[in-house]
Amino acid sequence: VLTRDKSPATWTVADGVLTVNKKAGNIETKRRFRNYQLHLEWQVPADIGGDGQSRGNSGLFLASTGGGDAGYELQILDSFNNRTYANGQAGSIYKQAIPLANAMRKPGEWQAYDVVWTAPTFNADGTVKTPATVTAFHNGVLIQNNFSLTGETVYIGPPTYKAFDGAPIKLQSHNDPSKPISFRNIWLREL
Repeated sequence: VLTRDKSPATWTVADGVLTVNKKAGNIETKRRFRNYQLHLEWQVPADIGGDGQSRGNSGLFLASTGGGDAGYELQILDSFNNRTYANGQAGSIYKQAIPLANAMRKPGEWQAYDVVWTAPTFNADGTVKTPATVTAFHNGVLIQNNFSLTGETVYIGPPTYKAFDGAPIKLQSHNDPSKPISFRNIWLREL
């Protein structure tokens, strides 16, 4: 569904491939999840243009806690010979954790993320009992090793936690001017 109003998603689906519709906005699952293992494949177009954060930008929000880009983001971006800030490249926990390696294949090739997400838990008063953690592999290479997040990933300002119990998983439709990216072979196993 579309994140903004929960109406049916209007991204393009053809031949088993889901392509971002930048005008439509972010999409998310109808179901809410806590802890899970997720596999997701994504592709930056071979003829991608732009540079830095304006080059195949998207995100996998491991827990979508609200509209727009609220939640916990594993960055998707063309990081093959494309310079940007370290904690904004592909495989980063956006603005919190630099990936342990750049495992990016060139544009036009399929990328794979394999992620283990453990949602944060909260005390009755809303304070954090246990932080969220993520372990992630990019094309089979370990890029995040049981990283403990300090809160939601935000563009500006310090990350903070707000209590929630299960959340949708969101894919970002970023407003950068480059061509839209695509996804395929998405599966999830609850833990």
